[in-house]
Amino acid sequence: MADQIYDLLVIGGGINGAGIAADAAMRGLSVFLAEAEDLGGATSSASSKLIHGGLRYLEHFEFRLVREALGEREVLLAKAPHIIRPMRFVLPQDPGMRSELMMRAGLFLYDHLATRKSLGASHAIDLRRDPAGAPLKHELTRGFTYWDCAVDDSRLVVLNAIGAREAGARIETQARVTGLKIENGIWTAALNNSARSIAARAVVNAAGPWIANVAALAESLQHAPRPTVRLVKGSHIVVPRVSGAGDAYTFQNRDGRIVFALPYEQTFTLIGTTEEAFAGNPRNAAPSREEEDYLLEAANRFFRHPLTRGDIVWSFAGVRPLDDEDGNENASAVSRDYRLEFHATNTPPLLHVVGGKITTYRKLAEAALKFFESYFPKMRGGSTRTSPLPGGNLGGRTFDQWFEAFARENSRFDALFLRQLARRHGTRASKIIAGAASAKDLGEDFGGGLTAREVAYLKSEEWAKTAGDVLWRRTKIGLHLAPDERTRVAGRVQACLDKS
Repeated sequence: MADQIYDLLVIGGGINGAGIAADAAMRGLSVFLAEAEDLGGATSSASSKLIHGGLRYLEHFEFRLVREALGEREVLLAKAPHIIRPMRFVLPQDPGMRSELMMRAGLFLYDHLATRKSLGASHAIDLRRDPAGAPLKHELTRGFTYWDCAVDDSRLVVLNAIGAREAGARIETQARVTGLKIENGIWTAALNNSARSIAARAVVNAAGPWIANVAALAESLQHAPRPTVRLVKGSHIVVPRVSGAGDAYTFQNRDGRIVFALPYEQTFTLIGTTEEAFAGNPRNAAPSREEEDYLLEAANRFFRHPLTRGDIVWSFAGVRPLDDEDGNENASAVSRDYRLEFHATNTPPLLHVVGGKITTYRKLAEAALKFFESYFPKMRGGSTRTSPLPGGNLGGRTFDQWFEAFARENSRFDALFLRQLARRHGTRASKIIAGAASAKDLGEDFGGGLTAREVAYLKSEEWAKTAGDVLWRRTKIGLHLAPDERTRVAGRVQACLDKS
């Protein structure tokens, strides 16, 4: 039996589910979020790690989406300056691809579709003179620069979940919804990890690639149209930092697609992404050899020193649930916009969240809650636009300005260690080192700046339950370990989680 009736049951702990839960809880609704495995454990942790307007979407005339995404860059940068930072992109002009006139027109729109406060405008550059040209082939002499933002995608999900919890929401991971029915006008959900059921007046299906599976559970809506999504796999490879590549690069590939090469985790370059139709369990998605070769080939058309398969130190893939309502056969042309599908005729409300992208998750959440205004008169107005995400309240300072004071106050610790901790937790890094006179007081050092004290914090405050949660999502320490170290360190981290 349900122990209480929640206003809203959110199914899915990716960025959309976490964002909706946070917004709803901050408006005074009682919220239960059920995530089948780990927060951000699938699509939301396998992105290109960008908060961006989507320059290439202009080619498909998605002006509303681009305008919204461009505006959200500034909003999210202000909300979470510890995990989001501005990044300059360099777009080399390849004579065989889009014309210079087309690029200038696209970048003009990119600069002016939304108000810019923190991010710079685009410029034409001479790659023979600009340092950004150093890693590129000699024949690439002209190009453009523009600005977007890098983000720690996994942590963005977790911080929204923390915000939801602190506003009163209940968040459960490893809680798969296995049944969904209506009893006495209330949704009742069965969970795999509990004998009890969860009762709610309304349900949001934010299950991402599993949206159709969850929709199929809704017994009372068997004859209603199921949400249609196209599953598209996007793969990335990570290589040691390409020499001189301190900026991000946008490469035009021969098939018309865009491939990014991004500075990543201090000492690496991340290259992505691909777009392949996918069938199967999204949790088993992995880059194919053909995808890895595609990305290497794309990068090698531009970088001076060729990359080989031996340079790949890590690769990952995520499955994007794209809105397939228009049936477009070209995966690159399928919209990255979101669609909200609402059912409330003769049933309590059920909302399916179709598509979307990390950059616009907050606007998606606002749009989702509008559907419930008439059902929850007590729901407060307001917006998440100006409220910092946990750890992001830096008192109006930039991250570097805030960190300078933080490092000075905690000079008993190594500055690099403090910066890594601060980039993950912002102002809440103080909670992890509180009372420690030196690094020894933080317990076992697992490498890469990860200590037993932080692991305990990730367990108690951030729902970390497995070594994978810690090493690859709450942090990226796994990437900084040699392949033969990863298994050994994972065992030690798991033992720490089990003990703490």
